[in-house]
Amino acid sequence: METILRSPAREVRIGPARPFVVIGERINPTNCARLAVEMAAGDFSRVRAEAIAQVQAGARVLDVNAGIPLADEPAILAEAIRVIQEAVDVPLCIDSSVVKALEAGLAAYRGKPLVNSVTGESDRLESVLPLVKRHGAAVIGVANDEGGISEDPQVRFAVAQKIARAEAFGIPREDVLIDPLAMPIGAIASAGVSLFALVRRLREELGVNTVCGASNVSFGLPDRVMLNGAFLTMAIGAGMTCAITNPLEESLRKLILAADVMMGHDENCASWLAAQRPAGDGAREERLARRERRRAQQGV
Repeated sequence: METILRSPAREVRIGPARPFVVIGERINPTNCARLAVEMAAGDFSRVRAEAIAQVQAGARVLDVNAGIPLADEPAILAEAIRVIQEAVDVPLCIDSSVVKALEAGLAAYRGKPLVNSVTGESDRLESVLPLVKRHGAAVIGVANDEGGISEDPQVRFAVAQKIARAEAFGIPREDVLIDPLAMPIGAIASAGVSLFALVRRLREELGVNTVCGASNVSFGLPDRVMLNGAFLTMAIGAGMTCAITNPLEESLRKLILAADVMMGHDENCASWLAAQRPAGDGAREERLARRERRRAQQGV
């Protein structure tokens, strides 16, 4: 089963037989005070630069968040989407917990985006899923509900089952990606093992694609990039198909490429070989651009 996202110029397919999809996480003012100040003031120059840099680094989808306290989130999110779509041609993931902001973002978007996100809470399902259906989008379902985030993977699976019934709202199963929730491994020793088992079960029993915020697993620990990389390669081995992460981390990017090789998702190791060649005078950026154009032409 494949989830298809589209921009005006590009189609990205997410699925178990496809290369792992990196969703760039860096357009998020909740993690960057300077970005929050600039976006609130109507300055989107950093947003544009971050979009371009992430796509050049291999991100095939970009997460866009405008959650700034006391600011007009719907208007800022809509403008950020317009700016990004003028700068790059990848599909976007519209990220907000505010329904009116999602409405504004979806109205501004050209193509088929990914909505981040809906939880298993009944009122949230009833407010977000009709919006997703109306705009023909795909959606991330986060495996928590009125009971909060459970450490029990069985409970999270039950929530995922509820979200995956989005067909009742006219949304096909392939347009629902489940986030099984990466928990901090420093606080919950079983977090990794539980998530990998849950990813397999979501694939085998529900047939859905899976996604997560990769950096959550390393929260509070040193050398987070290394931990995130180990986590992602093991999650890919378990069947995870995409993640919201930082494509500018060179070591993380290489580990994902290596995992694609081992999973048989990099034909003739072409992407791996391209990444190993010495870069000079912009050669590496041009190779990445060519690779993305080729994938777009092939619909991958």
